[in-house]
Amino acid sequence: MASNAAHDRSHTPTPEQLVADLVLLLDLNPRDQDRFVGRRKKGGIGRVFGGQVIAQALGAAERTVAEDRHAHSLHAYFLRPGNEEGEVHFRVRRDFDGASFSNRRVVAMQDGMAILNLTASFQREREGFNHQHIAMPDVPPPEDIVSDNLLRREFGDAIGGDRGAQIARPWPIDTRSIEPRAWMDPAPREPVTHGWFRTVAPLPDDPRVHRAVLAYASDLQLLSTAMLPHGVTWHRGEVKAASLDHAIWFHEPFRADEWLLYVTDSPWAGHARGFNRGQIFSRDGRLVASVAQEGLIRGVQRQG
Repeated sequence: MASNAAHDRSHTPTPEQLVADLVLLLDLNPRDQDRFVGRRKKGGIGRVFGGQVIAQALGAAERTVAEDRHAHSLHAYFLRPGNEEGEVHFRVRRDFDGASFSNRRVVAMQDGMAILNLTASFQREREGFNHQHIAMPDVPPPEDIVSDNLLRREFGDAIGGDRGAQIARPWPIDTRSIEPRAWMDPAPREPVTHGWFRTVAPLPDDPRVHRAVLAYASDLQLLSTAMLPHGVTWHRGEVKAASLDHAIWFHEPFRADEWLLYVTDSPWAGHARGFNRGQIFSRDGRLVASVAQEGLIRGVQRQG
């Protein structure tokens, strides 16, 4: 019988199928007015991806505010790792509805235990002072960069087995890293990364879908930035890493099915924690979102 490692190319989903599955994953099943159930990732194993839980929790909060109020920030704490085997339930608390702002608290629960707390703030559109002090870095365009999806497939094929098959699985988001990927033999370098991303097929026009996808993608490369100066990687089993908290500020309208540049840096690490920041630019240079995250980064003692 063929192993999962074979990941038969004839059964590879189309880009449209991958994106449709992502949109469905980030949608929610309502249970009552303020309770929702998150869908499970197809073929998912092990821990639930943190970006998925953040995006679903944001979606739960958005379903309880007026349509003319848009999320401008969220702050989340990861409490326990979730697993792909069970449903995640989301409970929303309506803390505040004012003339311009609304605030919501969301608890994500699995097996009766909280795995994530999220607070989100929403604002009715208003005009005001406007400036952007930082410019988008001058980097090569995405068309000149090999897709990480292709590199990941080659890397997974080289590893083989079920683990290699998981790595090589096609992603609904196309990421293209400016700096070279070194998954198994990273040399210490400056804790800064630049990478383009967008979905591999068009998304619906609903801005809530695009915010959910950005929230999902914002967790893809952030934590690893703090490991760059130390030349370590979880692929060699030498580091234990997990997100502790995650914050996003949505600044300007954007589409997650058009190229966005994700710039990350890690100004500090210590006490088994690493602090990371991210800035997301549209291709025309607008700063559309900012991200911050602190994560657990702890070396693993090798036996023998």
